[in-house]
Amino acid sequence: MLRVTKLTDYATLVLTVLAAAPGEVLSAAELAERAGLEAPTVAKVLKPLAQAGLVEGFRGANGGYRLARPAEAIGLLDIVTAMEGPLGMTECSLHDSACTLERRCGVRANWRRINDVVIDALRGVTLAQMLAPPRPARRIEVRLQPESPLGA
Repeated sequence: MLRVTKLTDYATLVLTVLAAAPGEVLSAAELAERAGLEAPTVAKVLKPLAQAGLVEGFRGANGGYRLARPAEAIGLLDIVTAMEGPLGMTECSLHDSACTLERRCGVRANWRRINDVVIDALRGVTLAQMLAPPRPARRIEVRLQPESPLGA
């Protein structure tokens, strides 16, 4: 099953708390309370989010964290990449020559196309949109056709 890790899910939750309070600097303890998470978990997700430039940290008595850019400018792809690294549905979606079957593989091109669709979907949803009430789900249909049949 394909799913993001719990830490990525928690990171998204922490970021939505910050997005709901634009410009405010919230301590890790405040973030934990508002998100309903344990303080060590919040501390654990803040580090990669700061390294990725998604949050800014401030030291001192009034220190804490705030979004580094507007919620409209942060896509879910940014969050997933910050927490999990580059998105790859399969190993060959990320790296060339990572598989011994590469030269005769009939599905590699389609896995890369699927990878691109997922990346575009994550890029197309912003942190600001995650704050809005959910809209009714729409069905997404993906049709893939092989570029060439095997052996052709």
